[in-house]
Amino acid sequence: MDAALQSRALRAGDELEGAPAEEILGWAVEEFDTKLVVAASMAEAILVDMLARLRSDVPVVFIDTGYHFAETVGTRDAVAATYDLPLISVRPQLTVVGQDAVYGQDLYKTDPDLCCRMRKVVPLDRALAPYRAWAAGSRRAESAGRANLKVVDWDARRGKVKIHPLATWTDADVDRYVAEHDVIVNPLLSDGYESVGCWPCTRRGAGRAGRWAGTNKTECGIH
Repeated sequence: MDAALQSRALRAGDELEGAPAEEILGWAVEEFDTKLVVAASMAEAILVDMLARLRSDVPVVFIDTGYHFAETVGTRDAVAATYDLPLISVRPQLTVVGQDAVYGQDLYKTDPDLCCRMRKVVPLDRALAPYRAWAAGSRRAESAGRANLKVVDWDARRGKVKIHPLATWTDADVDRYVAEHDVIVNPLLSDGYESVGCWPCTRRGAGRAGRWAGTNKTECGIH
């Protein structure tokens, strides 16, 4: 464990609490340069847009699970075509067909935690390995489980700094930034989906209520 890096992350989390999102992301870019990577789910491209206004060489990573809605893949392609940033799509080791052959069909039904681990967590871990810090668009307002997100924190499992520039943003803040900067938005957000994940485990619903509906599962394990 890098104790000095952990200490720096926790100190920054206190110092930057209440700062504008642009300042938080700017701190991360200045602090970690190209050892920073931004993870994008392609619900909307706010964090990508914000990053592109600061640098053009900090990479963006997208987890291509093989189970995404066509609209999500289309959003990724639109983001790649619009922004001059390196966009890395990472995939699981097994295709969906390969996973079905090894673990049985529709693992997302029989063992959703294992499915998420193989198709999301492990690929992201692999993608994050070369970096010292990563940023994500998670917000406190999204769910009770995210209510205590720090704007900068220590990701103990990965041994990296984790940045949440949008942690304090409300839904109104998101809408305002999208309107002001004409940000690319996944069309599913206008079709009753307020949170978008893999199609087998996502339903229309307010907030994150449509994710893993009917189960006790609330997170995929990435965060």
